[in-house]
Amino acid sequence: MFNAKKPAAKPYLRTHRLQPENQEAPVQFFKTDTVPDPLFYRRNHFSYPSLSYSNYWLPLNGCVAKPALLSIQDLLHLPSKTVQVVLECSGNKRSLFHPKVFGEQWEKGAISQGIWKGVPLRLLLERARMKKGAKEVIVEGYDYGKRTDSNKVYTYARSLPIEKVLHPDTLIAYEYNHQPIPFKHGYPLRLIVPQWYAMASVKWIKQITVIDDHYRGPFQSVDYVYYPHKESNKDAFPVTHINVNSTIQKPLNMDILNTGTHMIRGIAWTGKGVITKVEISFDRGQTWLTAKKEPAQTGYGWVSWSYEWKAQKKGEYTIMSRAVDSYGRTQPASPFWNRKGYGYNAIDQIEVKVE
Repeated sequence: MFNAKKPAAKPYLRTHRLQPENQEAPVQFFKTDTVPDPLFYRRNHFSYPSLSYSNYWLPLNGCVAKPALLSIQDLLHLPSKTVQVVLECSGNKRSLFHPKVFGEQWEKGAISQGIWKGVPLRLLLERARMKKGAKEVIVEGYDYGKRTDSNKVYTYARSLPIEKVLHPDTLIAYEYNHQPIPFKHGYPLRLIVPQWYAMASVKWIKQITVIDDHYRGPFQSVDYVYYPHKESNKDAFPVTHINVNSTIQKPLNMDILNTGTHMIRGIAWTGKGVITKVEISFDRGQTWLTAKKEPAQTGYGWVSWSYEWKAQKKGEYTIMSRAVDSYGRTQPASPFWNRKGYGYNAIDQIEVKVE
């Protein structure tokens, strides 16, 4: 009798697009607070670049007294920092907006996190001696291509204000989870900007330029901007800090459960301070119950939470979760609608049936 060992089942990324590659993480299968490379979500604007590690140099120029050309070995010999950071695409949960908005229809999996190690960008800029009047620092990636709104070829580039650049945990990272950063996530060098949406964490860094003006590249002035009005650009403002948010990982939406005790699990995160409380509701928000945070939040990562639910009565239930952070920000009942679909953070909810 044939008795071959059955292969173990394993989760995979959910593919939205192959060119460029955009895939979301299966958040329901996250069991630890560090996401392994195969399950880390992928968000790209262009095709992957071609790079050579052996010939890799990082220029640092612009409004500095001492321009530099750094090798990977140069960076490895500088003082480093290691931080746990959540990276969330600003379009995460875009598919949940009503009215619907155009763009990649991410569900709840455009988010991942892990442990990043690198050199503080502040240290490099101090050594280069920024000139008086410097306002922003542009970080340009090696990925490039045409946009749908232009026939020009652009590289992916973003700028940071000086105060964010000088944050001690803004890193030029070269490791993820104690290994070299995987190629598809920015190898050999990636900018890591804690507490901001992941569009700021530029991959495959090509060069760093200090400027005395405001950068107006399309990924700064057109994309990653909140446009509150459908037909005009009035009241527009930039996407920066991550909104306070939570996601129910288990059970899944539209699950059928038996009567008895069920553990509701999820994650909560924020771009300001730390998560102080996560609450659960079974009556569409009329009353809220406090969930257990486990373990305590560390670094700039999410906090895992759980709630033991005794489902004694059969029927259909709406389970809701909302998080509160140390800045007093609470997930709203409705998201801030904007026409590009950024920053969705309304109270999370799922429907389940108990039989």
